[in-house]
Amino acid sequence: MKRIRILALILCACLVSVAWGQKNGWREFHRPDMVRVNPYEKTLNVDNVGSLVLKWSYQTGDQIAYSNPALVNGVVYVGSLDHNVYALDAATGVKLWSYTTGDWVYCSPAVAGGVVYVGSWDHKMYALKASTGRKLWSYTTGWGIDGGSPTVANGVVYFGSGDSYVYALNAKTGALLWNYLTEQGHNYMSSPALANGILYIGCGGCGILYALNASTGALLWTYYPGYAAFAAPAVAKGVVYSASGGSSGGGNVFALDASTGAELWSYSKIEGTSPSPAVVDGVVYDGSEVTGKVYALSAKTGTARWVYPTGTSVRASPAVANGVVYIGSRNNNLYALNAKTGALLWSYTTGGAVESSPIVTNGMVYVGSDDGKVYAFGLP
Repeated sequence: MKRIRILALILCACLVSVAWGQKNGWREFHRPDMVRVNPYEKTLNVDNVGSLVLKWSYQTGDQIAYSNPALVNGVVYVGSLDHNVYALDAATGVKLWSYTTGDWVYCSPAVAGGVVYVGSWDHKMYALKASTGRKLWSYTTGWGIDGGSPTVANGVVYFGSGDSYVYALNAKTGALLWNYLTEQGHNYMSSPALANGILYIGCGGCGILYALNASTGALLWTYYPGYAAFAAPAVAKGVVYSASGGSSGGGNVFALDASTGAELWSYSKIEGTSPSPAVVDGVVYDGSEVTGKVYALSAKTGTARWVYPTGTSVRASPAVANGVVYIGSRNNNLYALNAKTGALLWSYTTGGAVESSPIVTNGMVYVGSDDGKVYAFGLP
C-alpha cells in the first residue's frame, strides 16, 4: 500500500510538472496550442507593458535570424548563424551550454521530454539532451533545414527540409517513420502545425499548403494560395489560418476549413506576407514583409480591425499574451501593441533587424536580433 502511495505521489508530481511547464514555458515555435498565444500569461498586460526594461542580453557569434527562443523549466534555447544552439539561464542570461552544428541554425528549437530538437543548414535534425547539450541522435536529410522548425507530439518529430520532403521521426531514436515528397526542387518548408491527427505545412518554393495524415503521411488535401507559402499555419476551432507572399509583392492571409481545405476567406491587402499568424479571441494577427504593417483581422470574415505601420519590412511572427501583441521589425525594433486597438504600448531598439519571433512567458519577453543577441525584458 505504501509503495502504491509513493507511485501515486510521483505520478501526481509529474503531471503537475507537465502542467507547470505548459503554463510557464514556450516549448516550440507555435507553443503547444498551434496559434502562438500564451493564455497563461497574467503578469504583463496593457497597463504595465510600457514599463518593460532590459533584464539581460547574451551575445552570440552571429545573427539570430529566424530562430525564435524556446523556454522550458527556466532555460532559454535558441539557434544562431554562428552554427550553435545555446541554452541560457532564463533569469540571468548566463550560458549553460552550447552545441556546435555543421552550419547555420535558422530554425527555432522545440523542447519535449527533456530533449531539444533543432535543425541546421548542415542537412541534419538534431536531438540534444536539454540539461547538458549532449547529442542523442541526428538525422540527415537531402538538403539544408532552413526556417522550418520542428513540431513534437506523441513521441514524433515533424519537420520539413529544403529537399522538398516532410519528415516524421521517432523522437527517442531518430528513426524515420514516414516522409512525404512535395513538389520537387529545393522547396523550403514552413514549421508544421498539428491538430486532430492532421499535419499542416506550407511549401515556400511550390506555394502549396499541404494537409497530411500525421500517422501515415498520406495526403489529405492541398491548397494553392497563389504565392510562396513560407508561413507556418495556425489552427484554431477547426480552421487553418496561414499566409503567403514574398519580398517581390503579392500575397494574402487566408482561412481554410481544417478538414477539407475549402477556402473560407482571403485578405490580400497584407501583400508580401511571410510571417506566421497568431490567432486568439476571434482575431488573426500578422505582419507584412512589403508594407511593413501589422494587421489585426477578423478570424470569421478576414476584414481588417486595425493596422499598425512599423515603417519597414516585418518578417517576424507575432506572439500574443494577455491583450498584448509582440512583434519585431527590420527597423531593429520590438513592439508591444494593444491587441484590441493596435495602439503602441512599448518599443525597444536592438542593434539589428528583429526577424526572430518573440516569446512571452512568466512576466518576461524573450527575442533574438540580427545583432547576434538574445534579449530578455521584464518589469522593473
